[in-house]
Amino acid sequence: MIIEKGASIVYNGNMTAVEKKSIFDFLKTASSSFYGYSAPQFSQEPFFEDDFIETCENAEPENTEPGKADSHENAAVYEGSAAENAGTLKDKASSLNSAGNTVNNETKGLNLAKIAEKVQQCRQCILCKTRKNAVPGEGYPVPYVLVVGEGPGEDEDNTGRPFVGKAGQLLDKMLEAINLDRNVNCYITNIVKCRPPMNRVPMPDEADSCSGFLQSQIHILKPKLILALGRTAVQNLLKTSQGINTLHGKFFECNGIPLLATYHPSALLRDPLLKRPAWEDLKTFREKLREMCPDYDENFTKK
Repeated sequence: MIIEKGASIVYNGNMTAVEKKSIFDFLKTASSSFYGYSAPQFSQEPFFEDDFIETCENAEPENTEPGKADSHENAAVYEGSAAENAGTLKDKASSLNSAGNTVNNETKGLNLAKIAEKVQQCRQCILCKTRKNAVPGEGYPVPYVLVVGEGPGEDEDNTGRPFVGKAGQLLDKMLEAINLDRNVNCYITNIVKCRPPMNRVPMPDEADSCSGFLQSQIHILKPKLILALGRTAVQNLLKTSQGINTLHGKFFECNGIPLLATYHPSALLRDPLLKRPAWEDLKTFREKLREMCPDYDENFTKK
């Protein structure tokens, strides 16, 4: 049984997201071949929501006041099992945010901890065979900004945390320059959650296998803006083949959320000449963020 929900499609059954994606691609190809053009219903990639949302009709309600879970001013740092299960992070705020359990009416039963658990258990592509640790992501559970990179590197594979190597240290400085921080007001993740061997570019099937996790994270976090780092991130998020030199510094829309592409920190380390255009991109991003959320950087203090 198929239930259409706008851009989301819910399939009742036990099929995996990869299998559902294969069926969607088959139907799209068959339709295009029969009619001579791509039908409108296949113009947008579906989000297979039921792979990650688990029904919790009998679950106890969260002990939060109405609206508080979606308020940046009143976002809570969650105590309990989520923190206990995030022992790889030294900083308490980081660990709680990485496995945060913000729940609202649209995402009842779905939270970052459950997604992280599914990422750790995932065996849908070959990357699971060579990883040391899967890297779901970490950051503030009710963020203004979602930062999306390509995939984990060696340091990330060793620690299970995103952007902790040299590129991650540079990213932290880039974010701090526009009053953003993973422990204060943004969340950081990648297109793929496991390290590709030798840090190669993720293959399309690997990115497809992880796309449901990323879409679920976007669905829960509901960021005001998305910052896409590098060619792989922006091409997968926007489903485009255009290069980063063409796309950087421009705003697009992803799931109804403004998205700006800029250069990956690794590219800046390889070519310092890219630092100037990347800084201009960040200033453009900051202007948009201040326009949408005038108070986002009031009393900003890096934790």
